[in-house]
Amino acid sequence: MTDTLVTPPSATVTARARLRVTAPRVVLSEWTKFRSLRSTVCTVLIAVVLMVGLGALFTAIAAGQPGGLNPGQSAVSTSLTGTFFAQLAIGVLGVLLISGEYSTGMIRSSLTAVPRRLPMLWAKLAVFAGVVFLTMLVASVAAFPVGQLLLSGQHLDASLSDPGALRSVLGAALYVTVAGVTALALGALLRNTAAAITTFVAVFFVIPPLTLLLPASLTDRFVQYLPANIGGVLTGGTSGVSHPPGALDRIRRAVRIRGGADRVRRLAAPPRRRLTRAEFFQPGSTSARERFSSVPRIARAVVSGNVRT
Repeated sequence: MTDTLVTPPSATVTARARLRVTAPRVVLSEWTKFRSLRSTVCTVLIAVVLMVGLGALFTAIAAGQPGGLNPGQSAVSTSLTGTFFAQLAIGVLGVLLISGEYSTGMIRSSLTAVPRRLPMLWAKLAVFAGVVFLTMLVASVAAFPVGQLLLSGQHLDASLSDPGALRSVLGAALYVTVAGVTALALGALLRNTAAAITTFVAVFFVIPPLTLLLPASLTDRFVQYLPANIGGVLTGGTSGVSHPPGALDRIRRAVRIRGGADRVRRLAAPPRRRLTRAEFFQPGSTSARERFSSVPRIARAVVSGNVRT
């Protein structure tokens, strides 16, 4: 006589709950992939060295000049000059974080474990943005006192309690994080490492200097939205292309206008005409939009036996 083992329903439900794909588990898996690669740790450390080291180098050069700081520079922005070099390392890391999975084929395993693409991308973005922001915040906080120590010999130093100093330190970390998120988005869209890095370098490093060679009548309309211009404003500098006030207000106004136009278009659209069964099945008599709008009503009428011809 053979005994049959029957799995209780409670054990099956517990096993399914244990294997369920949840947001914390997806974030944990992306964090495991992020920290297990030696290249990611090295790239983040390179970004920290670039922000602190090059910031100290440019600050020492500025402190050794007889005339002091150049016009448009401040003690805060000079000490945070390494931000614009650290964004290159973080941008490359953001591209490789997603394009590397496509090149190695690991994206198949990621999408097999998480069938829906958006939760995987959101988890990758959350891990990347969190690590980069915290790391760059520590780097900017370290770069600021180093730079002010070098400027103190010429009595050009500033304090963190000065107006705008703390905002610039936080803005430097935020700007590098936004640059990295942009690179991550380019890698997810293009799915090619070379194309994504080339686009990132062109947007952040090639186009801004070229705009200085063009007439102001051609560049005034779009140069205010360049990422490098936003970075200069966040780090407390005023050199280069100025950031005119009201740009964000114009963006919000454009969004409100577009939303209002869509609402007016929906309200002004003529009501959809309900078709009878004979009109629905008569070819060429009605448009496709009217046909599809009448499908649910005709299907219910056929099921209930109440068909109006």
